[in-house]
Amino acid sequence: MLKVHSRCDLSCDHCYIYQHADQTWRGRPTRMPPATVQAAARRIAEHAREHGLPVVHVVLHGGEPLLLGAAGLREVLAELRSTITPWAQLDLRMQTNGVLLDEELCRLFVEYDVRVGVSFDGDRAANDRHRVFAHGGSSHDHVRRALALLRRPEHRASYAGILCTVDVRNDPDRVYEALLAENPPRVDLLLPHATWDHPPERPGPDPTPYADWLGRVHRRWVDDGRPVSIRMFEALRPGGGGTEAFGLAPADVLVIEADGSWEQVDSLKTAYHGAADTGFDVFDHSVDEAARHPGVAVRQDGVDGLCLTCRACPVVDRCGGGLYAHRWRTGSGFDNPSVYCADLLRLIDTVDAHPPPTPPTTGEWSVTSPATSPVDELLDDLATGHGSAATLGLLAATQLSITRALLAACRDRSGATAAWDLLVHLDQAAPEAVRAVLAHPFVRPGLVHRLDSSAPPGLGAAVDPLPALAIAAAVRASVPAALHVPVRADAITLPTLGSLVLPGLGASAEVTVRPGGFQVRGGSVEQTVLLDPLTPPATGWFPTRDVSVPGGRLLLEDGDPYRDCYGQPVESRLEVPAARALGRTLADAWRVVHRDVPAHAAALDGGLRAVVPLAPDPARPLRSATARHAFGAVAVTPHPDPETMAVLLVHEWQHAKLGAALDLYDLVEPGQGTRIRVPWRPDPRPPEGVLQGVYAHLAVTQVWQSRAAGDQPDASAHAAHFLGWTRDGVDALLASRSLTAAGERFVAQLRHALEETRVGSR
Repeated sequence: MLKVHSRCDLSCDHCYIYQHADQTWRGRPTRMPPATVQAAARRIAEHAREHGLPVVHVVLHGGEPLLLGAAGLREVLAELRSTITPWAQLDLRMQTNGVLLDEELCRLFVEYDVRVGVSFDGDRAANDRHRVFAHGGSSHDHVRRALALLRRPEHRASYAGILCTVDVRNDPDRVYEALLAENPPRVDLLLPHATWDHPPERPGPDPTPYADWLGRVHRRWVDDGRPVSIRMFEALRPGGGGTEAFGLAPADVLVIEADGSWEQVDSLKTAYHGAADTGFDVFDHSVDEAARHPGVAVRQDGVDGLCLTCRACPVVDRCGGGLYAHRWRTGSGFDNPSVYCADLLRLIDTVDAHPPPTPPTTGEWSVTSPATSPVDELLDDLATGHGSAATLGLLAATQLSITRALLAACRDRSGATAAWDLLVHLDQAAPEAVRAVLAHPFVRPGLVHRLDSSAPPGLGAAVDPLPALAIAAAVRASVPAALHVPVRADAITLPTLGSLVLPGLGASAEVTVRPGGFQVRGGSVEQTVLLDPLTPPATGWFPTRDVSVPGGRLLLEDGDPYRDCYGQPVESRLEVPAARALGRTLADAWRVVHRDVPAHAAALDGGLRAVVPLAPDPARPLRSATARHAFGAVAVTPHPDPETMAVLLVHEWQHAKLGAALDLYDLVEPGQGTRIRVPWRPDPRPPEGVLQGVYAHLAVTQVWQSRAAGDQPDASAHAAHFLGWTRDGVDALLASRSLTAAGERFVAQLRHALEETRVGSR
């Protein structure tokens, strides 16, 4: 949590920063200086690099972060993105009172993929009980205007939800209705900060007024069919998962104050002056040093870090002792139950009385349900032209679920029982290794080819894929195993690792996983392969090659047999100089995308994992393609110009994202025989083809519009050209009456995004 501004433009009387025991804000700089931002970003990147973290979550906080203004926030966001994203995916969030939010700021948050939470306590009476200006004036209209901006299709990708602090004097029904009226993706209901020294207000004789108030909201929520995620209720149910306030998960939040000080979670400011201090700062101390502070370390101990009363409680795994700050009492410190203990016990009973519907199961391999994200939210996010990291994560997860389902179907046609058993074992013992293999873009085309005799030509004879997948996962997990693996064209390919090509292997070879590699025996051949990058490759072993790009590592896939799924000839394995040249071009192109369209760059970072080189064709020197079953990969003709390659990557990744969405949702009415004329093709196209075209061309328009703003030669002409193509395609789609309701909504929002691009290009 970065405290980028230490002052606020509201004067909320329940604010733990300004109104409670800790007053250290008075000695802090008003805003976080650029040098402190840089030091903080370097510390976070250092921590991600040293621990191999796949994702880092950073929340901009205050005070009020919007007081930095658009220019100041852009500097902070650019520094965080450029410093951290080479080492980990960066999930950026911001918590704001919303008073200063405007269209310029919303566009900035969309550009940098920042998810914005807004503090809002409900109807006017409830909100203005506490959230007022220093002169006593209402903030209600200002906050509602901010929420309306975030709901707009072009900004909704940045709408994270609403944070509402409970006051039992407010009408729970009116608060609930006011929150739902803002159509938030999520609602966080927070108990007001209190301690045993300063207990919460409890008007009237009722011993559990907070449980009763929240219970009323819970009943309304259940009766309405749980229309929105309410984190408190979901966290308190069995297996609901930990949060800072509930559950036994280790504390995972550190705060960087505006002066660079490392602090513990800042709700501790409600306990006593200096309660959150660590004595460390980002200039001289690492994340690990701050995390070893006793106040942080004690919150890594789960139930052992709680008082005896909590340890003996039957629902301790649910409430986790409540928020740490709420346990404070002078004399015994934090070694107490929560000051809300009785309320939490009763609220858990309320939650248990109304369990959520049990989702259907699918057997040994689970399939993620797309219902985890409402259709309109996902499609609204994609309709911005790029899509957020959360949406890309959901698309990748559902694609992985489809691959798992196909794998389970292949098991029924496979005699490789041992391979299946090994995969099931590894999925429990080393799930990351299995996930990495199954997420390889060309696993699914291989499974489809195995199951479907009408699969695309060029892939060759289908072989049982299970043994090679199991061995690849075992090698990645360093788990000893031995299986017979089918040989295809004198080669055994282990997805994500490489191919062993040796004449004489026969139809099948025994592959044994050994420390640091594996051994192969088949036909007249015996070969040991060590995967140490410092060891020269064994004879016939062609390891996968990757390229360092700003978003991580990009696989240059020129060896997997199932990469030949694009309906166009693919390159055989590139010679080393050609591979290095293509790698340099791809890395430079990735940086060009970050320069031109950062939101699209974040979408590339979030999902593009492999590039397949297409074979040269003198008649068509510039070609690119995607394959519906190969999510995470695109194919391109090697081209030396990074500016051109950047456009190809953005264009094809649009097709891949939309294809993944079409695996989940029908946007075109089934059985359509309609054909639509579009300016970019001489032949009339089916509706889905037009939809793919306009989605890809919208992104290309945004690239050229950005370049035109940078005064690149001919960029304005290119932007106008693609803008006209896309506009005509969108209008033709909407006039064709070939779309479902969801499809019409999606395309209408594409039209809106296009108009925003057109306005920006004037």
